[in-house]
Amino acid sequence: MKMIETEQWGLVSYAEAWEKQTSLFDRLIRAKREGGEYRNRIVFCQHPHVYTLGKHGKESNMLLGGEQLAGIHAELFRTDRGGDITYHGPGQWVCYPILNLEDFRLGLKDYLHLLEEAVVQVCASYGVEAGRVAGATGVWLDAGTPRERKICAMGVRCSRFVTMHGLALNVNTDLRYFGYIHPCGFTDKGVTSLAAELGRELQMEEVRGRLEKELLRLLGQQPVHSCP
Repeated sequence: MKMIETEQWGLVSYAEAWEKQTSLFDRLIRAKREGGEYRNRIVFCQHPHVYTLGKHGKESNMLLGGEQLAGIHAELFRTDRGGDITYHGPGQWVCYPILNLEDFRLGLKDYLHLLEEAVVQVCASYGVEAGRVAGATGVWLDAGTPRERKICAMGVRCSRFVTMHGLALNVNTDLRYFGYIHPCGFTDKGVTSLAAELGRELQMEEVRGRLEKELLRLLGQQPVHSCP
C-alpha cells in the first residue's frame, strides 16, 4: 500500500490552493497512466473569506452581489467539485486529500463515508455527538430533528479513482458568513462549529492533529509529514 504524506499550507488564497492541488491531481493521474512514481497527499489549510460553488450548484444560493461580496471582503469561485455552495474562512480546517483510491481499495462512496467518519470521530473526541443525514453529504448534529445543523461540508472531484477537493470542518469559524448563502443548497438547515457547540475557542493545530490522525488511521496509515 502506498504511504500518505501530509502537508500544511497555512492560510492560503483559494485560487492558489486550487491551482496547487489541481497540479498535484493532474500529476498523479499522469503517473498512473504512464506507470510513473507518485505520492498520495493529504493537505490541510485555511482560506481567507471565500465562497465556492460546485459545478452543478445553483447561483441563486449565493445571496450577495459583487459589490456586497467586496464589502464583506469575500470572493466567489465556481469550482469543479461536486456539491453546491459553501463558505471557507479563517478558523475552519479545509482538508484536500489527493489520493489514488485504488491504493486503498476504496470506491468513491466508501471514500466519502471514510471522510465523514473521520470528522465524526474528531467531534466525538470533544464530546460532540455527530452523524450523517440520509441523502446529504457531510457531518451533522441532531440529525433528523428540527435542530439539524451541519458542522462539516464535503465536496470532491474524482477521475480515474484519483481525488481532489475534500472537506471543510468548522472549528472557530465566523458562522455569520453562512448567513449570506443557502449552505449546500439547503434553506431549512443550520450550520454550526465546534466552538459554538462547546462554548469556547479551540486550538486549531490540536484539531488538525486529531483530524489527521483519524484520516490516516481509517486509511491504514501512519503519518509521514512533508514541508509546506
